[in-house]
Amino acid sequence: QVQLVESGGKLVQAGDSLRLSCIASGRNFSRAAMGWFRQAPGNQRTFVAATAWDSGPTFYADSVKGRFTISRDNAGNTLYLQMNSLKPEGTAVYYCAARKIPNVLITARDYDYWGQGIQVTVSS
Repeated sequence: QVQLVESGGKLVQAGDSLRLSCIASGRNFSRAAMGWFRQAPGNQRTFVAATAWDSGPTFYADSVKGRFTISRDNAGNTLYLQMNSLKPEGTAVYYCAARKIPNVLITARDYDYWGQGIQVTVSS
């Protein structure tokens, strides 16, 4: 059974840093593209960042470029999102997602597996 479990979300103040983690299990994700999405209340789920299976190319939404960093461990089954200089508009439920194949895409519908999501709240 495939599981993606996020952790690290909490209430922080604007300007703070936070690191989210996602542990993937149930299959070998070392050659799968993985990413982070977020969904604010009343909004659609939107792309945040994604990385290829070999920690090669990374992709970021314009709104987080320069502030967020996506990475994964050598085994490929743990995904991280380092978030710096957090802004109140970053308040959302953050989701870890994985594809079955290595190609990185940035649309939610292209991802096959999803975590349950974790709340990040940024106060002003």
